[in-house]
Amino acid sequence: MFHYGWASKLNRAHQPPVLCEIFGNTFRPTAFSPSWRTSTAFALASQMYESRNFSAMPILADALQDAGCDSADVLEHCRSPGPHVRGCWVVDLILVKQ
Repeated sequence: MFHYGWASKLNRAHQPPVLCEIFGNTFRPTAFSPSWRTSTAFALASQMYESRNFSAMPILADALQDAGCDSADVLEHCRSPGPHVRGCWVVDLILVKQ
């Protein structure tokens, strides 16, 4: 079986950070469960999207985790220092913009 871990590392290493912010890992799409889209997660994502202030991303990670999110990609992205911008793939998944 072929392991694609090298492709993921190469992908992140050679893309500008803003591309990873908008598209995530293009070699390994992340599944997003609708059950993680709670009213709290939706409200946080909406507020960040409208204000373009993404300082609440770690709080969003906590809300998603409380909703049962166990996706390392989603949680690590929310807890990363960014940059976070409008078009963030996690925020867009919550707001059903993708």
